[in-house]
Amino acid sequence: MEKMLEDIKGKVVLVTGGSTGIGAEVAKAFGAHGAKVMVHFNASEAEAKAVVDAITAKGGSAQMVKGDVMDRSQPAKIIAATVKAFGRIDVLVNNAGGMLGRKPLAELTDEQYDKVMDLNAWSVLAFTREVAPFMQKQGGGNIINTTSIAARNGGGGGAVLYAASKGFVSTFTRGMAKELWALGKIRVNAVAPGVITTPFHDRYSNAQQMEAMRGTVPMGYLAEAQECVGAFLYLASDQMSGYVTGQVIEVNGGQLMP
Repeated sequence: MEKMLEDIKGKVVLVTGGSTGIGAEVAKAFGAHGAKVMVHFNASEAEAKAVVDAITAKGGSAQMVKGDVMDRSQPAKIIAATVKAFGRIDVLVNNAGGMLGRKPLAELTDEQYDKVMDLNAWSVLAFTREVAPFMQKQGGGNIINTTSIAARNGGGGGAVLYAASKGFVSTFTRGMAKELWALGKIRVNAVAPGVITTPFHDRYSNAQQMEAMRGTVPMGYLAEAQECVGAFLYLASDQMSGYVTGQVIEVNGGQLMP
């Protein structure tokens, strides 16, 4: 598999939210293809270390960096730490995000709105804004955002803020694809997972909800995080997807066919 994507070898990749779930599998996959990986985490330090150890145990290169992506001071520091560690940054995976609880409209507060939007929408804007000058100086780069099937279908019960924030990510992806290619040959795309069995759903969905969602998937099962990895690798590879920008790749087992 590594030989298929030789152009990823040696690239510097920052994965935000890279300690668990989809982010962890994406980080490990980039490491397996020879990339130098910065694994970002906030609370899950032990899990981030496990991801780094998994990459280095196979001869790869990886480090970890801590930071709260909702803190206005952190995106610039995390980008700078990545460049300091590896000398450049070729691929940014804006993966950090979360639902922060299911709440119906009557229970939605201004504070909840601010937190969900800061985590899922503002952080993508901030990291993109901070990384663009570095990529511009290098002559190009790739930004891959993690959005969600919720951006298209409005999300499940109590998830409207999460869905709306991911709708921002999908639209922002398309707008930045236009702006940043002209700025410095930076491609911007996104991956939209469906219902993936990760710690995300361990926190926010019960067994009955998961079974109900499984019933809406034509392929008949809920995927694990590893099944999202290929889309990220494809988008990061100029050899494979050099003429692809402004796209949202849906990975959902046919649950949504736009």
